[in-house]
Amino acid sequence: VQFVESGGGLVQPGGSLRLSCATRGFVFRQYRMGWFRQAPGNQRELVATVMPDGAENYADPVKGRFTISRDDAANQVYLQMDNLTPEDTAVYYCNARGPFEFWGQGTQVTVSA
Repeated sequence: VQFVESGGGLVQPGGSLRLSCATRGFVFRQYRMGWFRQAPGNQRELVATVMPDGAENYADPVKGRFTISRDDAANQVYLQMDNLTPEDTAVYYCNARGPFEFWGQGTQVTVSA
C-alpha cells in the first residue's frame, strides 16, 4: 500500500491550499477516504471524510471553508482548503478506512503571516 501526499506548505491567513493524496495497493473505491490533522501538543483529529457513495462529512471548524473530493478512477483524494487561519496549522494525514485502515505519512500545512 502506498500513499503520496502533496500540496502542503506555508500560506498567509485567508489563503488557500489544495492537498492531494495519490494511493495504490488497495481497492480505493471500497474505502471511506478522509483527511485528519494533528497540531503540536494536540491529538489527531478528523477534518473531513468522503464515503464510496460520495457522501461528505466535515468537522465543525472547517465547515464552509474546506471541500473534500475523490477520484476513484485515479485513486486519489483531495482537500481544498480556503480562508485558512493560523488555527489550521498542522500536519495533515490522508486516511483510508474499509476492510483495513491505512494512513499516509502526512504533509505540513502552516498558516502564518
